[in-house]
Amino acid sequence: MTNPIVGATTTPRHTTVSGRPIKALYTPDDLAGAPGPEPPGRFPYTRGIHASGYGGKLWTMRQFSGFGTPAETNQRYKELLAAGGTGLSVAFDLPTLMGRDPDHALSLGEVGKCGVSVASLADMERLFEGIRLDEVTTSMTINSPAAMILAMYLVVAERQGVDWSTLAGTLQNDILKEYIAQKEYIYPPRPSMRLVTDTFGFCAREVPRWNTISVSGYHIREAGATALQELAFTLRDGIEYVQYGIEAGLDVDSFVPRISFFFNAHSDFFEEIAKYRAARALWATVMRDRFGATDERSLKLRFHAQTAGVSLTAQQPYNNVTRTALQALAAVLGGANSLHANSLDEALSLPTREAALLALRTQQVLASETGVTDHVDPLGGSYFVERLTRDMETGAQEYFEQIDERGGMVAAIEEGFPQREIAESAYRFQREVEAGERTIVGVNGFVDDTRTGIDTLYVGEDTAEAQCAALARLRRSRDGAAVDRALGRLREAALGRDNLMPFLLDAVRAYATVGEMCDGLRDVWGEYEEAAVV
Repeated sequence: MTNPIVGATTTPRHTTVSGRPIKALYTPDDLAGAPGPEPPGRFPYTRGIHASGYGGKLWTMRQFSGFGTPAETNQRYKELLAAGGTGLSVAFDLPTLMGRDPDHALSLGEVGKCGVSVASLADMERLFEGIRLDEVTTSMTINSPAAMILAMYLVVAERQGVDWSTLAGTLQNDILKEYIAQKEYIYPPRPSMRLVTDTFGFCAREVPRWNTISVSGYHIREAGATALQELAFTLRDGIEYVQYGIEAGLDVDSFVPRISFFFNAHSDFFEEIAKYRAARALWATVMRDRFGATDERSLKLRFHAQTAGVSLTAQQPYNNVTRTALQALAAVLGGANSLHANSLDEALSLPTREAALLALRTQQVLASETGVTDHVDPLGGSYFVERLTRDMETGAQEYFEQIDERGGMVAAIEEGFPQREIAESAYRFQREVEAGERTIVGVNGFVDDTRTGIDTLYVGEDTAEAQCAALARLRRSRDGAAVDRALGRLREAALGRDNLMPFLLDAVRAYATVGEMCDGLRDVWGEYEEAAVV
């Protein structure tokens, strides 16, 4: 029997942005005294960094994918590319993200479950077998071991005969949001920032087309932050990276053009669009006025968006197709340069092939059938959107001031400031859901007990067995003395001030593993333990 449909409350989902009430009607009076936004392609780029919008080039359809063994993920990549995907995005499993090999005791039960298991150059070679790295752009979502994974990717390119100067892609490499939200950190914040700035300096010289960091608000939002907090903390993280890069001796315009951003595309349609517009204006202004950047590329905020995983529900999973399509539309109307659309089954499992293909088709329908690419910033000039954009900017600037007063984002993280702010927002959200003040269709509104069966993707323990066996073979066949020498040089370099990328590349070429390289730095820097946030 199916229970009667439960209706939703009529309480507005959002009542404030930056402490200002959201009204039912906006008029020209709400924009009084404010200059109109500049045309697209002109400072401060509120309306977009390109004058032609998507007229010159569509956003990159970059579907996040990774599971099981490198060979299994390689097959998924080839399917996505054959279906019209225009970029690859690597999801790594938890042991890889934490700098552990698959045979480590703490990897038990996690190998290949939430992404692909990559322990060595051999795994990276299998992951991209048959895929020329100068013919795709690749994004790699990894943070603490990001420099090690980048070194592996570069050596694969080297062995394909690909010049590093032709490589294009993105390394997430955003350790600050790990301390704030996702908690996949290894080392204390300050030595971790050295790894980040070392990739800045190395790639500026050797891999000039590579985005050396994707400053990520996505995970901050998934942890329970509001749209405003996502905007403010993400941009302030970006400011911190720029400051650390300059203090490491880099010229601002030598590395900032390769900084990109990664935002969530959530369900409050207009709020998300205003967030993206405000992000561009804030970044351009800060880079010019605070850091004196003069290269136009340093001022232009480029961003990838991913639809909101936390908004997807196990109940009535086909509703997730609708959620994802609307969130993706908000990202496109906000001017995303790259986009991942989530799959309908992600609240239940890793995406099946069919669900991943439908998510890609969602993007293709938006691009090919809706006409939204024919206009640049089509919501620009809306009294509501323009005022919401202004309020987002004002609210973010207020957060910047609070963080600056604490001595910067690293100091604020060590104090627990952004963590507390997000925890309080997450708590308020959950209270609203439980009180029926915020409706989640199929969860606390429009409930139907009929169960919808869908296929799910299950990664069994055979993946761990296969990866551990492959790792054992690698350790038997490689030159162990060469590995030890490379790891010894890496530890010595970590004690000094030399750029660590060349030492990581040497270790990778010797087939040192992710775990061995990370342990080498653990020996020098130790592991970070977060103080209780109260």
